Amino acid sequence: MRFEELRLAPELLKAIHDAGFVEPTPIQEHAIPLLLQGSDLIGQAQTGTGKTAAFALSILQSLPAERKIQALILVPTRELALQVVDEFRELGKYCPHRVLAVYGGEDIQRQIGPLREGVDIVVATPGRIMDHLERHTIKLDHVKMVVLDEADRMLDMGFIDDVKDILKHTPKHKQTALFSATMPSTIIDLARTNMVQPEVVKTSEDKTTAENIRQHYVAVDGKDKLAAICTILSERKPNLTIIFARTKRGADNLHFALRDKGFDNVCLHGDLTQARRERSMDAFRAGHKNVLVATDIAARGLDVDDVELVINYNLPDEPEVYVHRIGRTARAGKKGDAISFVTNVMEKRELMQMVQRSQSTIEELALQINPEFKKFTPRQHHEHEDSDRLVRGRSDRPGRGFRGGGHGRPQGRSHRPSHGGGPRRSYGAPGGRGFSRNGFGHGQSTR
Repeated sequence: MRFEELRLAPELLKAIHDAGFVEPTPIQEHAIPLLLQGSDLIGQAQTGTGKTAAFALSILQSLPAERKIQALILVPTRELALQVVDEFRELGKYCPHRVLAVYGGEDIQRQIGPLREGVDIVVATPGRIMDHLERHTIKLDHVKMVVLDEADRMLDMGFIDDVKDILKHTPKHKQTALFSATMPSTIIDLARTNMVQPEVVKTSEDKTTAENIRQHYVAVDGKDKLAAICTILSERKPNLTIIFARTKRGADNLHFALRDKGFDNVCLHGDLTQARRERSMDAFRAGHKNVLVATDIAARGLDVDDVELVINYNLPDEPEVYVHRIGRTARAGKKGDAISFVTNVMEKRELMQMVQRSQSTIEELALQINPEFKKFTPRQHHEHEDSDRLVRGRSDRPGRGFRGGGHGRPQGRSHRPSHGGGPRRSYGAPGGRGFSRNGFGHGQSTR
């Protein structure tokens, strides 16, 4: 199929031709006709499949330029807001529509002026839209189409309550499109509540990335996970490494604990300020810091070509998230490695199911942990870093505020640093010894 067969306006086809596009991607081929006929839509597609152009072309064709906000696109991050606006401007360069990015971290007065002058399309983060609604500097009465882009990431970042509040300020009769790489139950409930008989378009997942990744798991006691990571990093010396933790506090604790062990790293999660996230990513991309500790905020939309290793410190809850996590390596046709920690039989079973869903294979990695990394290292001089965090108001928060902790201080008689909260479930005796009680036995090379 060619774009001409989608019956798009000549000015849109000209912009598409200028951009060098000839054939629509699967999500574009199926979503654009449904959106043009006015249907509500659920699109399950990964980043990079062309979903932005799918809804951008549909909006530019369907909605006239009236200098009233007729389309509202909600996205999880400032970076994505800017990317979406750029695509709107590229595809709509022969159209009269005005597009505005509205996000936190920028002086709100700079956005109020264009809003008063009149815009047709707003691409925004939920926190900043809530700011404008509270100030009465934005009106959503004329919105005819709402797009929730990367809805699962907005859920991960704690935006979902804001999204629900924003939708209440839009007209009841409108077209709604929701795009998400995964479909957790909260997203399904959101769609059921706010959409009318939505059409569903699901593109097949890209399996080629997983095929280029060597997947391994390490059976390890929960108390030894930090030492295992340090051993892997010191022995392999990968160029760039991403380590995934399950929670924001766990990511903080692991970030500080690794630093105590001599591994300089940066942290990325939803409770950090926009400026801090940007500094972390700039340092990581440039290779100034070669280890990134992150929550699933980084599992999608993070394109860094030279990541050689991904470590799952904690397993994700959804099989799809596992695929997205390990897909941060083996970019641009390169090979990569993914190592997952399992601390009990149940976690191993869950991991095997995730690997099976990705239609790939995984092998156990026999790791001899360096005993030097098991020694306690006291924390020093980290308290000042919390000044770089933000107890958020509505202007730039991806969640309901900072949830405390995160220092990774020594706890209990063992005097071990708290570095990620241990396994997701507790099996056997306290302290992560459930592994030997659940079928793995003693004398493992990782002990």
